[in-house]
Amino acid sequence: MKEVKIFMTHRERVLAALNHREPDRVPIDFGAMRSTGIHACTYVEVKKYLGMKHGIVKVYDIMQMLAEPEREVIEYFKADIVQLHRLRPVFGIPIDRWKEGVLPNGEKCLYPKEFNYVKNKKGDKELIVNGRVVARMPKNGHWFDFASFPLADAESEKDIDAHKFDKFDEQELSFIKNQAEKLKKDYPDYAVLGEFGGTIFEEGLFTFGLEKYLTLLIRKPKLIQYFNEKLVEVHLENLKNYFAAVGDYIDIIQMGDDLGTQSGPYISPKHYRKYIKPYQKAVYDEVHRINPRVKVFLHSCGSIRPFIPDLIEIGVDILNPVQTTARDMDPVELKREFGKDIVFWGGGVETQG
Repeated sequence: MKEVKIFMTHRERVLAALNHREPDRVPIDFGAMRSTGIHACTYVEVKKYLGMKHGIVKVYDIMQMLAEPEREVIEYFKADIVQLHRLRPVFGIPIDRWKEGVLPNGEKCLYPKEFNYVKNKKGDKELIVNGRVVARMPKNGHWFDFASFPLADAESEKDIDAHKFDKFDEQELSFIKNQAEKLKKDYPDYAVLGEFGGTIFEEGLFTFGLEKYLTLLIRKPKLIQYFNEKLVEVHLENLKNYFAAVGDYIDIIQMGDDLGTQSGPYISPKHYRKYIKPYQKAVYDEVHRINPRVKVFLHSCGSIRPFIPDLIEIGVDILNPVQTTARDMDPVELKREFGKDIVFWGGGVETQG
């Protein structure tokens, strides 16, 4: 029988689980990344229910309207992981300065200072960035949806060459470094999950638009490969600079690539293995080369069982969210078939039903 340490720190508990050793209890994630977060309106209600009256909620992810969990809440739920943010988590809006605002339910909050929207004739909220409507929240809605796609009309390599990819600048790297040092000081015994991104397939969806991207994958696959090559160049450069900034402060690095729908993968295994997998592998290999201790965390919603052996092969250490209501995603079967090779992070809470 394996010996289990009687008491573990938060970080020890998480690392034990990630290294396929039995922890003293199941590690808990409460809002430690953008896909395991909590809506700000719900967060406020939770605090009220628990009698926590001080503090004002910070909405750090304005697309999903996610709350930044406060220490009191993290400790109440016995969470074990904290999040190292990107400076601009979504829509290019920085989260280093704040202003007072109001949530959809009328509660006071803090928004990023550069978060600005206007209401159209229908009463929808439209998010303006650099003079362009990039997202829209329907009247009486609770989150923003993408409203425009930079390469929606792209048909050539020239169009892709003109696209501005998301490169880390000095401001972001300084922010990340300072936040990493602060987390180490404030949460010394917690595991730290570093937000990175590293998207390949999903980057295409958000840059071209879903329909455009999927049709280009069939009509002009070489154009998608060209886009992916440019994208990976940026990811690799960003990784080098990211790790130089965070040092050895993080334990997990978050990648994202929603590969599945409720009923199955977006694309066939054949297309995935030719047009997506090699580029993911290049990114994940670089993480393991730079810092072998850091675990690669991949967020991918939906029914993706056919891809799990591929994800293991290319170096994914952790799979999230384990959408158990999607087809072929029974957690018992997944654990039995793949549990020795990959860690499943999630699956315990189903928010769709």
